[in-house]
Amino acid sequence: MSDQRAESESFEPSADELVRRNSTFAARFRDADLQVMPLRHLAIVACMDSRMDVFEMLGLGHGEAHIIRNAGGVITDDIIRSLCLSQRKLGTREIILIHHTDCGLQRVSEDEFKAELEAELGVKPWWALESFTDPYVDVRQSIHRLHLTPFLPFKEHIRGFVYDVTDGRLHEVAGPDPS
Repeated sequence: MSDQRAESESFEPSADELVRRNSTFAARFRDADLQVMPLRHLAIVACMDSRMDVFEMLGLGHGEAHIIRNAGGVITDDIIRSLCLSQRKLGTREIILIHHTDCGLQRVSEDEFKAELEAELGVKPWWALESFTDPYVDVRQSIHRLHLTPFLPFKEHIRGFVYDVTDGRLHEVAGPDPS
């Protein structure tokens, strides 16, 4: 039996428990007056890693920032689409990128992953996995991609960080030389 199938058999769905927890949340809900535009005019792009509670690690409250997450926190077409809407229609002017140490994407070879999927499914994915080996280098690459896209009108306030999952600290990454 494959590891994936064994994991699937021991899987316990969480949705029912989470819906019950939502009832408790809704009973004390007090954010009905928040506006769709983030109060800090801030968009954050971060990895989807479950060890990163972006609101808690940055001391943010509800309604203060857009949080956009994907595997690796990499700048993809969909991230640019979300940032474009965030800036052009919802008033954000600042972008913070957050990768982290010990990222799962650092352990995956894009070519091997795509070959595995193709062997199993008969089709290779059309999307890029965007795996990387060094989160600091990839943050720099991500900042560069944001500076190159024509779809973002506000690029003056873009900063990147690597979150250390062992001590909770953010380490700033200098962006590429703009010249």
